[in-house]
Amino acid sequence: MSKFPIAGQDAAAYARDGAAVLRGVFDADWIEVLRAGVARNLAEPGRFAHRYTTPGKPGNFFGDYCNWQRIEEYRRFVFESPAAEIAALIMGSNKVNFFHEHVLVKEAQTGEPTPWHHDQPYWTVDGTQVCSLWIPLDPVARETCVEFVAGSHRWGKWFRPKRFVDQAEHDTQEGEPVPDIEAHRDDYTILGWDLEPGDCIAFHALTLHGAPGNTSASQRRRAFAARWTGDDARFARRDGYMSPPFEEVTLEPGAPMDCPAFPAVWPRPDTPE
Repeated sequence: MSKFPIAGQDAAAYARDGAAVLRGVFDADWIEVLRAGVARNLAEPGRFAHRYTTPGKPGNFFGDYCNWQRIEEYRRFVFESPAAEIAALIMGSNKVNFFHEHVLVKEAQTGEPTPWHHDQPYWTVDGTQVCSLWIPLDPVARETCVEFVAGSHRWGKWFRPKRFVDQAEHDTQEGEPVPDIEAHRDDYTILGWDLEPGDCIAFHALTLHGAPGNTSASQRRRAFAARWTGDDARFARRDGYMSPPFEEVTLEPGAPMDCPAFPAVWPRPDTPE
């Protein structure tokens, strides 16, 4: 029996809506670990780091990913925090592999939105058991929270990846254009929440989501997104754009996600099956 407060209704909401808020699942010590890791990441950006705010404009929208192997705080979180077990419970998976982490920081007075998109068309993974835990490191008001189109993971649609810098589509032969969610918000059930550090949002890799800018005068919005795969996940290569590209991974398409780049984290070696 898990000691973490993941209830049946949480897994049901995730299955139904493609996104569910989980309250108080990370204690203050883990939030401090991640804050320290993000501070190091900002000071020492990785090779995929990008600043999406135009020089001279207020604020700063920073993104980076695939740094867990060089940032010890991220490594500790991946292997020692409850995150992998939470992912297993929410996906209903017996095994969980870590896929990668993605850090998104919107400083106060940052106007740039995150475009509406879903993640799996960007990624080198196929399967239905693929999820993210979006973990805020600062209080997040509903009006600056990442938002989700409820049930969009069940549409059977595959939308082309978008660029965060200008919201243009990436060059790819797969999928169809993302619908204009923002212009037709009343046509959808859009989910978002007020969040506190310790909460997180679990969401499916095919759930459409986006985020407004951070118009707060003083409040940062730091978030750590941990990506996980489950029992049915298999390595994939896409036509055209992939992010992260994982050029170094030598798995054959269709192979289970078991390699040093995607370590199996749950169950832990000392955890009974």
